[in-house]
Amino acid sequence: MKITEQIEFKIDRLSRGYVFTYYDFTFEVNKKEAVIKALNRMVSLGKIAKLSKGKYYKPEATVFGNLQPNESQVVKDLLENDGKIVGYITGYSIYNQLALTTQVSNTIQVGKNETRPAFKRGHYTISFLKQKNTITKDNIPLLQILDAIRTIKKIPDATYLSSCKRFLAIIKELSENDKTTIARLALKYPPVTRSLLGALLCETGDSKLTEALQKSLNPITVYKIPGVNKILVTAEKWNIK
Repeated sequence: MKITEQIEFKIDRLSRGYVFTYYDFTFEVNKKEAVIKALNRMVSLGKIAKLSKGKYYKPEATVFGNLQPNESQVVKDLLENDGKIVGYITGYSIYNQLALTTQVSNTIQVGKNETRPAFKRGHYTISFLKQKNTITKDNIPLLQILDAIRTIKKIPDATYLSSCKRFLAIIKELSENDKTTIARLALKYPPVTRSLLGALLCETGDSKLTEALQKSLNPITVYKIPGVNKILVTAEKWNIK
C-alpha cells in the first residue's frame, strides 16, 4: 500500500475534529518527508485542514463553513504527557463553562506547573497560568474554580458583584469533601484569592473550613474588590473593601 493510501486509510477512521500530526504516521511508514507532503496535498484538496504548523484535523463541514476542533483537541499535547496529566484548560473557557460570562474568547488558557510564553496556534492564542498545586484529574474542577476566583478582575462582561453571586452558587453545590479540598488547594494561591474564598465559605456556612486560610493572611493587608460587601457580610473580616 502506498504512503498516501496508508495515510488516507488511517485518517478515514479518525473522528471529525480530531487533531493529529505527522508523528501519528511516521512510526508506521517511517518516511517523514513523504508523509508531510502527502498531508499537505490532502490539505490543498480539502480532505483535511491545517490547524497550525505540523498540526492537522478532519474538519466537520456545516452550512456556515468548516468547524474548528474543540479546545481540548487544540491543546491536548499541553494537557497530557505519556498518559500523565500535566495541564488543564482554565481561564476564559471556564468563565463561560461556570456561567460567569457569556463571552467567547479566542484565547485558550492552560494551567500548568511549568509555564512558557504565550503563542499562536491557528486562530487561537495559547497562554498559561502557573499552578503551584499538583494537578490531578480529580482536583482540576476545583483548580478551575480557584483560577476564576483568582482572576475575578479579568472576567469579561461581569461585575465583581455578579461574579461573587455566581461563586456562592458554585460553592454551595460542592460536596463537603470538595469544600475541604478547595480550602486546602487555595493555600497555594495568592493572598487575595485566599481571602475571597474565605469570605465565600463563611457566607455559605462553612466558616469551620477557613481557619488555615485566615492564619495564612497578613492581618493588615487590604484587598480591593469593590462592592462585594453587599453580598459577603464577612468581607470586612477578610479585609476585603
